[in-house]
Formats: sequence, C-alpha cells, structure tokens
Amino acid sequence: MIRRSARVLAALAALAATAAAEPAPLLVFLGPGQEPFAAEAAARGWEFVAIPEALPGDAAVRQIEAAVAQAAARRAIDSTRTYLAGRGATTPAVFYAVSRRPDLWAAAVAAGGSVEPAIETNRLFGAGAQLVAILWAVPPEDRTQAAATRAKLVAKGFDIELAAKPVGIPSALDWLAAHKSDPYPASVDCETGSAEFARCYWLQIAQFDPAARNDVLAQSRLKPGPGAYLALGGFGYNLDDPGPGVLVSFLPPNYVGPLKFDDRIVSVGGTPIKDARDYVAFMAGQTEERALGVVVARGKDRPRLESRIALAKREENVTARVRAEFLMDAHQLLLITRGVAAVRFDLPSYWAPCAINWNGVEAGNADSSGCWSVTVGGVAERCQ
Repeated sequence: MIRRSARVLAALAALAATAAAEPAPLLVFLGPGQEPFAAEAAARGWEFVAIPEALPGDAAVRQIEAAVAQAAARRAIDSTRTYLAGRGATTPAVFYAVSRRPDLWAAAVAAGGSVEPAIETNRLFGAGAQLVAILWAVPPEDRTQAAATRAKLVAKGFDIELAAKPVGIPSALDWLAAHKSDPYPASVDCETGSAEFARCYWLQIAQFDPAARNDVLAQSRLKPGPGAYLALGGFGYNLDDPGPGVLVSFLPPNYVGPLKFDDRIVSVGGTPIKDARDYVAFMAGQTEERALGVVVARGKDRPRLESRIALAKREENVTARVRAEFLMDAHQLLLITRGVAAVRFDLPSYWAPCAINWNGVEAGNADSSGCWSVTVGGVAERCQ
C-alpha cells in the first residue's frame, strides 16, 4: 500500500508538472475585490494577475502590458486566450485597454460602470477593437443608457454584447473561455495618434505623415464632450455607488491634492450632488472654466475645498489609420492608409510569398515570411 501510494503521488506530481508546463489562459483583472475572480481562475488552471487601481489612460495600459509580461515570465501563457475583466470604476479602463492594445486580448468582460471616462480621454478608437468581443453586464436600471452608449461604440467598430441578465463570475469566465484570438487575422484595422501605441496585431505604423489624407478612412474616435472636470487631481469613483455624494474610491500614486480616500463629494459650486450619476450629469453640463467650492463629507466633518471646473486639453487630435487585408486566393496584401508614411508587418509562412498593394499602387513583393517594411512610394524590403 505504501509503494502504491508513492506511485500514485508520483503520477499526480507528474500530471501537475505537465499541466504547469502547458500554456495556460491568463485573466487580467482591474480593480479591487479580485479575490473571487482569482479563486475562479485558479480552479480552472488559469494564470491570474490583478491591477487594483486603473484609470483609463496610457499609464494603465503600460501597467497592464508589464503585468502580462511578468505573468509570461512565471509560466507559459496561451497568448490566444488572454482575457481582461473589470467592474465599476475600472470599466472605462477595460474599454480603453481594448482600444489601445487590441492584440493582447481574446475577449473582455466589464460589469457595471460607465464608458464615458474612456471616451473623455479623446483616445478611444473603435477601429482596432473590432476583433475583441466585450461582454458588458449592467444593472436593469442602467440598461437604457448602456444601450445608447453601446450603439455609439458599435457604430465606431466595437464588438459589444449587453448581458440580458445578471452575470455571475463563473458565467463570465465561461463566456471568456469561449473566445480565442488569432495572432494573424486576415483583416486588421488600426487607428492611433501615438507612436507608442502604433502596433496592431501583425502590423505597425512605422512613420506618421499628417499630410497624407485619405477620405476613405474616417476617424473611428468616440467623440468626447466638453471634458469638464474638477481640478482636484485625478480621482476615481464607482458609478454604481448609491451615495450620498460621490465616493472617492481611487487616488493615484503620489497624489498631492486635497481629497482623501472615502471622501464623499456632496456639493459642487453650491449644487447638491446626490450620487455618482448625478455628478456625471452635472459635469456633462459644464462648458466653461470657473472657480468654485467643493464640499466633501469626511466622517463627521464637511470641509470646503477651493477648486475650479477645468476643460480637458485634448490630445491626439491628429491620428493615423491603416486598414490591411490579406487575400489568400490572390496571395496579395492590400493596405489602405491615412496619415501614414511607412509600415512594418510580420508575414507568417502560410502567407508568403505575396504581392503588396498600398492605396492602389503596387509596392513590390514579400517573397518569404518574417518582418517586412514599406515606405510610401517604395517597395517592400526586409526589416533592418
């Protein structure tokens, strides 16, 4: 019996070692309260990483990229089954990360929250997000507003499914598990105003040219509003918090402003703020910069903070977009671009050799797999 038990234990250890060596799905979770997600991921044999604080912006995307790389250093990760999830205050960061780095994700889940903070960055583009399915679960009272927001996002290219009923964590992960990404999709579409985020799947914008216009490719940007915000430093809140006021649930590292965790903003410029949704509606109506006072509930105290309404200074007003399609029957790569002077692309072996056509002009041939580059008016060359 002892020898048999030892053999069984050895077999189980061997199975565990084999399972650990096999590439595992990865779930990246944004926000606090990650414990139930981590437990469900572990039960499925998935790798899991959590980023407790994430506002929609490039800093969060860099943090996500680093977390994915660190997970891959710990364990073999199946890059075709890498998933993103967030809820409440981090919902906008989910949409932003999908837009900025669509090639990282097979699918994403967002629970509650609003997409508006991501739209207000002026850097939410639908073009690249077309291949990443997003499940957005919202409470019944928010479905009308969420449906209107979804329609705007879908019109720009996002692939969003509104959950018809509440979604539990196991069901959410089941939904994610049903999706798998293709590292070489035959058709990709990318738009960006940043050289740092110019890669999209197997294609990269290598050089920008704002003068290179092309009316065929309109902007896929979600148009923001006036961008009014309180000049109190960046802070986050949960749209689903019932109030009173706006609960400050996130402050960035090294924050030096007057807010504190768990403050509740209960009045802005003399206007009472009932809850987070009331605050969003109030700020959406602000179109001019002005000084005002902000009252917060801090325990039993009600300090008045001097602040002002500021309007966002928009970034990436000029963007570049590239739409690429590989035609298998003709073994031809078609490139349609706006604002682009040079591209690089990674050609898989089963696409080579292929002819390159850029905005209707022949641009040479790529005769084998690997990295190739093309400059406008030139022909395809091996990457240097």
